[in-house]
Amino acid sequence: MTAPRPEVPVAVTVLRNGEGIPLPGYASAGAAGMDLVAALEEPLTLSPGARAAVPTGIALALPEGYEAQIRPRSGLALKHGLTVLNSPGTVDADYRGEIRVILANLGTEPVTLARGERVAQLVLAPVSRIAWAPVEALPVSNRGARGFGSTGR
Repeated sequence: MTAPRPEVPVAVTVLRNGEGIPLPGYASAGAAGMDLVAALEEPLTLSPGARAAVPTGIALALPEGYEAQIRPRSGLALKHGLTVLNSPGTVDADYRGEIRVILANLGTEPVTLARGERVAQLVLAPVSRIAWAPVEALPVSNRGARGFGSTGR
């Protein structure tokens, strides 16, 4: 038996275009992400290669030290080629505007989204901040400065 995961209180406001749509929720007890839904006034068709900022109808006030990550839904990616273009998208703790999902259609057919349709996942994550420590030389590692593809095929 596993210990219950801690819950972090997050203030949420339902915007006018989000009225009547349920708040994001977890689809299962073990889910890491909550499903975000489209708060569209009318259906939106994404042609192959097209992209759009899809409204969700909610705004958040995340606690200091956290971010919300916006990630693709695997079913939409596999079945239709829909993905979150800047994946994972970041919602900063000090942002108070509407959460919008930048979706791109990488598939070969147009995809039409309807109001209330699940379009992405939102994952709450802790954020660490960098404190730069300038040095004359970096410590040696096995990989060194070898770049893309240097550790595999």
